[in-house]
Amino acid sequence: MVFEAAHKILPPVDYVSMIRSLYADRRSMLFGAFGSALAAAVAALEARSMILGAFVGLFILVGLVRNADMRAFDAVQLSDTNVRLALHWEIRATIGAAAIALIYGTWCMVSFWLVDDPFAELTAASVSVSVLVGVSQRNFAIDRLMTIQVLLIAVPLALGLLLVGNIYYALLTLLLLPFFASLRRIAGSARQILLRAVHGRLAASALATQLDTALTTLEHGLMMLDNAGTIEVANGQALQAFNLPNSQSWIGRPASELFDVAVDSQAMPKAARDQLGSLIAAHSSGKLLLSVRPGRHFEVSVSSRGPKTVLLFEDISARIIAEERMSYMARYDALTNLPNRAYFAQQVEAILRERRETGHPTHVALWIVDVDDFKHINDTMGHIAGDSVLAEMGRRLPLAFGENAICARLGGDEFIAFRADGIAPQFLAERSEHVLASMGAEMRLPDRSMVVDVSIGMVISENSGDDLESLMVKADLAIYAAKGTGKAKVVQFHERMDTEYQLRQQLKQDLKQAIAGGEITLAYQAVVDPRKNRIVGCEALARWDHPELGPISPALFIPIAEETGLITDLTRAVLAMATRDCNTWPGDTTIAVNLSARDFRACNVESMVLDAIKVSGLPHHRLEIEVTESAVIEEREAATMALAALCRKGVGVALDDFGTGYSSLSYLQALPLTKLKIDRSFVIDIEADPQALRLLANVAQLGKDLDLKITVEGVETEGQLNLLTSQTKIDQIQGFVYGPPLNLEAMTRLLQAHHRSDLKPIAKRAGARH
Repeated sequence: MVFEAAHKILPPVDYVSMIRSLYADRRSMLFGAFGSALAAAVAALEARSMILGAFVGLFILVGLVRNADMRAFDAVQLSDTNVRLALHWEIRATIGAAAIALIYGTWCMVSFWLVDDPFAELTAASVSVSVLVGVSQRNFAIDRLMTIQVLLIAVPLALGLLLVGNIYYALLTLLLLPFFASLRRIAGSARQILLRAVHGRLAASALATQLDTALTTLEHGLMMLDNAGTIEVANGQALQAFNLPNSQSWIGRPASELFDVAVDSQAMPKAARDQLGSLIAAHSSGKLLLSVRPGRHFEVSVSSRGPKTVLLFEDISARIIAEERMSYMARYDALTNLPNRAYFAQQVEAILRERRETGHPTHVALWIVDVDDFKHINDTMGHIAGDSVLAEMGRRLPLAFGENAICARLGGDEFIAFRADGIAPQFLAERSEHVLASMGAEMRLPDRSMVVDVSIGMVISENSGDDLESLMVKADLAIYAAKGTGKAKVVQFHERMDTEYQLRQQLKQDLKQAIAGGEITLAYQAVVDPRKNRIVGCEALARWDHPELGPISPALFIPIAEETGLITDLTRAVLAMATRDCNTWPGDTTIAVNLSARDFRACNVESMVLDAIKVSGLPHHRLEIEVTESAVIEEREAATMALAALCRKGVGVALDDFGTGYSSLSYLQALPLTKLKIDRSFVIDIEADPQALRLLANVAQLGKDLDLKITVEGVETEGQLNLLTSQTKIDQIQGFVYGPPLNLEAMTRLLQAHHRSDLKPIAKRAGARH
């Protein structure tokens, strides 16, 4: 290319700026044009040449035209990036510049060729050459404009020198040509310098823009300090860490001043300021956590290299909140917002450890709180209602125990509380009763109101050697006693409970060996048809004669079997013995065996019962399975399926102790029952209270309406027997009125004799039924 198009090699802003410069100095342009006209006029007068006088008018005319063009440019709104419009004005400027350059070149040619006057020649040449130099310096960036002007001045000047016909003038032309060429090279070099400067400026500008963009969009805050700790660079995110606006206002100011302002506005702890200042002053590297206000946390990384120190502020609020949430979830129960078992143990063990180390014999108290019959709430009202109860318990417990107590949820429906502020034992006992009353107050749940009872086991210790485990064991013993004596009460641990606990621990081991070793025996209590005065069946009752402690009450070892999970092994052993023994008895005498709720949970009850029948050879109809209401409620689905399957095979199913549980009539209809056994509590007052008799009679009638056989338990006197047979529709009697439970040998003799004669009622005997 002959010309380098300025609008293609320059950035739009620079190109437009160059075009503006062409039209910038209208006064200087007019001064040059009029000055040249004056020089032409002087030369014309001196040479007395009319033709040179014509150039005076040309200079003035072109100058005025260019002035008008410049005025027109001033009226145009040329934006910094409007290259197309700028190009239009470049062409107009080029035309004006070419016109004036052509006048200069023609003036020189005429002066040398036609006028032949030394002064006129010198004037034209000196003015034109000076104009050439000015053009090359002023318009070097616009290559086309500058080249056209050089050519239009240089070519006519050289032609004029050659036309003189003088060898020396010709040699002068040869000397001027390199000068003219050098002007363009000089302009080209200046243009390259300009382009390199422009490109460098663009690169620097782009780098600055990129750096500014990076600083602005950088997720983290960044601050750079010089050797004196003065802020050189800071983005908005860095200032946000200190809750301060306008990062640019801090450039050039000491970082310590910023930290002081942050401390004064409580956006930065003083300790963090001191630690951060130490790292900066020592030109060392490190990290620290900066918590500037609630919920905002920054990790500040300090890095020093040479005289510069860079601070990077990473907003880790979300991570800290997540960690705090995870820590909370690891230490607190989600439903009640109370500490969980592990966190409770951590807190209490720390207190007890300090207590042991100091040796101060202060009183500490620990309570275990258990919701009574919580499974019934879940089963009858649903788990949502159960959760609502637990949540309300979690709200009430800390209020009831007081601010000096540590309350927690152990799991399930169990809660625990601990207090170690040295309060007198009497006050601690009173606090327990207050908690019991508070927990027993009506609960207003989202869709119902209800009253929930709790049992509380409490232990007060003055022994600094007690640890948490020993205290919990004692509180467990106390709550076990509370539940065993009627629930909804507070029981405080006493040493006798520990003795009983040790006994229970021994019995747990011994019972396992007794069941495995066949040491469990059976006693049989007769079930009699009072109207026919005949024994129709027996109930199998487990007996354990301990080799060291003697006979152990079923009221003691049956709960132990339930607690340890041995109950199913015990049930299996009782089934095997009872069906085997019954198969040796005469007639269709039946045998009844009790099942536990745990049996339905721990094994396949149907298979266990049918295996016992198969091994013994006992007909299915001679076996009766007894279940309590609580067993049915705890394992309703499993119990219903198993009992229905057994009932279809001819095995009888009796609901035992009816009236002592939840007495829900829905169970009587839903379960596959063949017999209803009315609890002894209905019989006690029937001789003295007609209403008690009517109640028992109505219960019996209810069973008869459901086509069930009715057995009444706990009949001990002939008066009770007579009332039952004359005033109710019961089918069978079981109780001491017909004698106590007998061992196998005695019951076998009685049944054999019974089949030869009627059984006579016998008077009430002393002793309790086991």
